[in-house]
Formats: sequence, structure tokens, C-alpha cells
Amino acid sequence: MKHTTFGRSGLAVSRLCLGTMTFGLQCDEAQSHAILNAAADGGIDFLDTADVYPLGGDVKTVGRTEEIVGGWLKGKRHDYILATKCVGRMGPKRWDQGMSRKHILDAIDASLKRLKTDYVDLYQLHGFDPSTPLDEALEALDTVVRSGRARYVGVSNWMGFRLARAIGRTEVKNLARVSSVQPRYNLLFRTFERDLLPLCHEEGVAVIPYNPLAGGLLTGKHKQSELGSGRFTLGNAGSMYQARYWHEREFQTIEDIRALAKDAGLSMTTLAVAWVLANPAITAPIIGASKPEQLADNLAAVEVALDADLKKKLDELTLVWRAVDAER
Repeated sequence: MKHTTFGRSGLAVSRLCLGTMTFGLQCDEAQSHAILNAAADGGIDFLDTADVYPLGGDVKTVGRTEEIVGGWLKGKRHDYILATKCVGRMGPKRWDQGMSRKHILDAIDASLKRLKTDYVDLYQLHGFDPSTPLDEALEALDTVVRSGRARYVGVSNWMGFRLARAIGRTEVKNLARVSSVQPRYNLLFRTFERDLLPLCHEEGVAVIPYNPLAGGLLTGKHKQSELGSGRFTLGNAGSMYQARYWHEREFQTIEDIRALAKDAGLSMTTLAVAWVLANPAITAPIIGASKPEQLADNLAAVEVALDADLKKKLDELTLVWRAVDAER
């Protein structure tokens, strides 16, 4: 597995990061550990989780993913770069969510307990909370770093202008730098190429995009007739992807991509992930799986250098997705 520098930091991470959103609901503990083992065998040593995972569950399952990851890491914590996130609702009180100093400091302690470790390598704000002053959140993250509970801090699901402001405020106040951002990015969602990705490339902010396969649509295995079944059942964690991608024009684009993948001798999964990796702003796409064998085509993408002509064709074919509303 190839490694790369984590933005402007001195940290090195594998070119793929394993996401764990399905652990504890879609995948039980044994299956989750099997996926982690397969990722490790493939050279992935960068893991991403969150306190609210698994998505699609309820208050009884919140935090279960971190517990599963923490159990697997026992005795080998130093061998992996571990990232987690906070901001989502973790309890019944109004202060059990958001970017307040109270919630951030409470959340990191709770995550460390579930993960069975005394630090995480990357601690991220899982979303933006407009009700909390930005400086308060950044100062709380600085406290987390200075206390040794995290080595680096980052954000997820932030617009470019908010990240730019956060970078400026940490520089002015001499706080722990925002080292990374985690946006949604794939062939069917390219909106952030307008501002966020150029900002990160210029400022040396690591980009660890999630959803590189558009919720599984870019594997080419799903048909429009499947709406309401399988992982795309409403109420399931995958239901969020119906609203984002389950439209006739996306399926037409999938067929066009399928033809290009066939001509290149690549699976659609490998082609889609390789395309994300080909963007110089990208550090490590976050891949997910519900079965260990699903990782193979993702892992193969690291070794693929897209032909310039093929890259151009994919760019032109999906150019329309740069105009898709970021809220969709």
C-alpha cells in the first residue's frame, strides 16, 4: 500500500482510509473485524469512525462502532492511524450535540473510552454548528490537542468559506491548525472542485473524501428498479443516497462509465476510486464495505495510474456533476 503525507503535517497515511459507518448495525462485530482484517492485510493503516456511528440506528446503537473498532485495535493501537468525529447528537440533553466547548470536551472523553485508547490521531468536527461561535469550537479543539487527547484536528462536511475562515482564525489566535477536511466527492458529485479542493491544495489541508462510490451506485451493480430494496431501503443508512443519486440521469451516466471501464479493463469500482485518487488535492479516499471481499477492487485502485485520455473522458462525461447543488 502506498502512503502519502497528511496535508502540510509530518504525518504519513495510507492512500486509502477505511470507513466504519456500517459497523454495529449492517455488520455485526465478527463481520466488522473480518473487514478490518482484510483492510489491514491490504495495507490500509488509516481508520475513520465517529461517535454517532452506526448511522441508521437509534440511541441504543450510537457509539457501538467505536466500541467495535476499539476492541479490534487492542494490542495493536500503535500500528494504526485512528480518526473519529463529534458534533452529532449523543444524548437527550440540548448540550449533547454541536460544537460547544462542553460537548467537544465531553465527546472526546467518551470516544476515547469506547475506543479503549488514551488518544486519537485525528479528531474531527462531523458537521458545522452555526449556533456556536467558531472561536469557541476552535479553542476547544486546541485544548484537545494540547491535552494529548488528539494529535491533529480536522472538519467534515464543511463548505469552503467556513474552512477558510477557520484556517484564518487559528492562525490569528495561534491555535491547533485544521489539518484536514472530509467532504463528499465522487464522479457523480464534483461540486467541491469549485472552491474547497483548490483551497485545500493551496493551504496544505489534507482531503479525505467519503462516498467515492456514490453510495455504491458507481459499482455498477445497482439498477433503478431496486429502489426500496436492499441497502437502499428507506430508513436504512443507505436511504440518504436515494435522494442524492437515485435519478434517471445518474443511471445513464453509470452506463457511460461502464463502457469506459470495460474498454480500460477495470472494474467500475476500481475506475471510480482511481479517478478520485488522481486529483492532486486528494489525500486518502474513505472506502467502506459490508463484506471483506468488497475491498479488493478498492485496493486495486491505488496501483492504477489513469491514462490521461481516459481521465479526460471521465472528466468531460461527468462535468455536469460540478453544477449539482451541494445540498443534494
